This record gives sequence, C-alpha cells and structure tokens, in this order.
Amino acid sequence: MTHAHVTSTGLDSRKLAFWTFIGSECLLFGSLISTYLVYKGRSVRGPTPHEILNIPVTSVSTFDLLMSSLAMVLALAAVARGDRVWARVWLAATAFLGLVFLGFQAYEFTSFVHEGLTITTNLFGSTFFTLTGFHGGHVAVGVVWLLTLLVRSFQGKLGPDKALNVEIAGLYWHFVDVVWIVIFTVVYLLQ
Repeated sequence: MTHAHVTSTGLDSRKLAFWTFIGSECLLFGSLISTYLVYKGRSVRGPTPHEILNIPVTSVSTFDLLMSSLAMVLALAAVARGDRVWARVWLAATAFLGLVFLGFQAYEFTSFVHEGLTITTNLFGSTFFTLTGFHGGHVAVGVVWLLTLLVRSFQGKLGPDKALNVEIAGLYWHFVDVVWIVIFTVVYLLQ
C-alpha cells in the first residue's frame, strides 16, 4: 500500500506538483494568446479572421470538448466508487470526444490551407496556427493519457486506490477545456 505524500497545504504532493505544472501552462497559453491579440488585425495580405473562420463548425467542436469534461467528471466518479464498467465507458467517451475535437481541428486546418491561409501566409495565420496547434497538441497528449488509463483499467490496475491518478488526468483535461473556451472567445467571437 502506498502512502500519500501530503504537503503543508494538505494536498498530495503529486497533486500540488500538477497544479504547479498547470500554472506554467497558463503562462505558456497566456503568452500565445497575448501574441495573437497584439498582432490581431495587422496582416497586410491574405485571408483575415472574419473572411475565413467558421464559427458554427467551431461551436460544435467546442460543445464536443465541453461534453468531454462532463464525461471526465463521470469517469472519476466511477473510478472512485470502484465501478470498473462505467469507469471504462466514461474514460473511453472522454477520449473519443477528444478525438472528435481533433478531427474538427484537422478539418478546419485543411479547409484554411485550401482557402490560402497557412502558417506563413500572414500574421493571422502564424498566430492562429501556433495558438490552436499548441492547444491541439495538448488535447492529443490528453487523449493518449486517457487511453493509457483505460488500458490500466482493463489490466485491473485502476481501482478506487488509484482515483488520484484519474483526478490528476482530469485536472489536465479540464485545463485544456478552459483554455479552449478562452481561445474560442478571443479568436472566434471577438472580432
């Protein structure tokens, strides 16, 4: 049996370390979003955001990602109560919804390239693809993490005693969702 390494804050040291990591990720995404905002509207050629962004499609992918957060909460609850079947269902659902979001992003990127917007076209393309690409990379890491937890569940190694592992993965997943809400608002809605 492993013992929790509780810090002076009362949190397990792994959880506190992960909150610290999320703080550093906030700085990363804060700088990417700030860069996008600084260069917004300064493109001298090529497609601009209002000419190319497909808000209805991105709204559906945003809803998909938000529903994945709900599935993550349900996965953690199932693991904590020792319900392996529902833990697997909700972990798989969360990973699937993450993959759907990445599919939407791949569709969007491909359609933008066909319309003449690439990372080298203009400042909008550079900042847009960098910001949303980094976010997509984070979603991909989260999907791999979720699939790893799912495999661990099938191996019988994800019971209530390992709920903290799922909780930490959930912190990451919810962070990725919150960052997307900020990106969606700044890039797609504020024009």
